[in-house]
Amino acid sequence: MSKNILTRGHSRALTRHHKIAAAGVAALGAAAIGFSAVPSNASTTTTTEAVAPTAKVAYSTEQIKGVHAGVTDQLAGTSVKVEQIAAKKQAAAEATAKKEAAAAVAKAKAEKARQAEEAASRAAERAAVKKAAPKTYSDNLDGWIRESLDIMKKHGIPGSYEGIHRNIMRESSGNPKAINLWDINAQNGIPSKGLLQVIPPTFEAYHVPGTPKDIYDPVANITAACNYAADKYGTMDNVDSAY
Repeated sequence: MSKNILTRGHSRALTRHHKIAAAGVAALGAAAIGFSAVPSNASTTTTTEAVAPTAKVAYSTEQIKGVHAGVTDQLAGTSVKVEQIAAKKQAAAEATAKKEAAAAVAKAKAEKARQAEEAASRAAERAAVKKAAPKTYSDNLDGWIRESLDIMKKHGIPGSYEGIHRNIMRESSGNPKAINLWDINAQNGIPSKGLLQVIPPTFEAYHVPGTPKDIYDPVANITAACNYAADKYGTMDNVDSAY
């Protein structure tokens, strides 16, 4: 019984020594392998290399400064650039719009000036044609009176359509060839003739230039009689009886 115990104890002791010895052998073997790995022509001098001490890593609980600010600055700079580009585009668009508006206004003014010039030209042409073309009158009592009034106006002789028409109807009933062969003038050999029954001496004295020297001509007779009435009565409108 005691022998077995000793034997077990010895076995355990040998095993521990064996482990130690094995570890030593393993270390020697590793060293031998290390030496044998050196080339044959290499120097066999043994050198001791100093192992650099491992630097300690410094840790800090403080927040890293400057990183966030740098990113923010970059983003801000980019935003400013974008805004500047947008502002330039907006300014260019506004400048283009102003140019187009100014061009439109100039075009409208030019068109208006052109139309005004054309209108003035047409008016001048109409005036020239109107001036070149003589005014025409109907060959009747109405036309004779109206033509006489235009001539009288040029010479400053007063009278109205109504006054002339009224006296013509009383004197000749509108007959330009009428002649009075029974009044005192006829008895004196100078009978009254024409629309307003003018005697030859009066017609000659008050004849208006631009009308025929024919006492029976309706226009010449009317203008000469109105010229005489203006001299004696102020205007033919004041005549209501034989004159």
